[in-house]
Amino acid sequence: MTPSTAERPQMPIEDFEELAAAAPAHVHLEIVDGRLRTRDPLSVEDFEELERRAPETVRLEYVHGKLEVKAMPDGNHRSIYMWLLRQFLAQRPDLDLTPESGVKAEAYRKGRARTDAALVPVDHFRGHGEWSQANGILLALEITSHDRDTNQRDRIDKPVGYAEADIPVYLLIDRDNHTVVVHNEPKEGRYQQSPSYPWGATIQLPSPVDITLDTEELKDYAD
Repeated sequence: MTPSTAERPQMPIEDFEELAAAAPAHVHLEIVDGRLRTRDPLSVEDFEELERRAPETVRLEYVHGKLEVKAMPDGNHRSIYMWLLRQFLAQRPDLDLTPESGVKAEAYRKGRARTDAALVPVDHFRGHGEWSQANGILLALEITSHDRDTNQRDRIDKPVGYAEADIPVYLLIDRDNHTVVVHNEPKEGRYQQSPSYPWGATIQLPSPVDITLDTEELKDYAD
């Protein structure tokens, strides 16, 4: 199915102007075809400094060497997260489904991904900084947003980035296609299994997650 995501601007011009004013002097930002870009290659260190200075309304990621803006969640996005949280807590009270987790992803941990949530042992992130090593993360969660970069970011780039970081499961709740994709078995930078299920199916998430999801309620959040 072809995604129905609307071609929305990546960020308001007011947010761009505030971010550009706060950027380090040697980091030059611009908008190209509605997308945030840098004039020169951006190092991981420069990205982290830019992210620290970003206004609260801007969420940044560093994916495959590119600066990306992650869309702010809407009401259905937040409701889907809470639906998942209730199921995870009921079945695995020994784990936290921690929202908005910054993860060092990709090969050699050169990427910086801001997951919608990360499934980890209770208190796993205690004492961590903004960006955590992927070690110990059992599952990365992404819920697609209605922005123009969802297809490339969530369906193409992040499966590679999370597999390269050896995160056992990448769970994608796809709001455009009304599917749940369970990427698992990372090996040599790729997930070996990526079954897709329609909303309404009962899904057994593989080890080390071992949770059964009844996705019938997802139909309530179709938009």
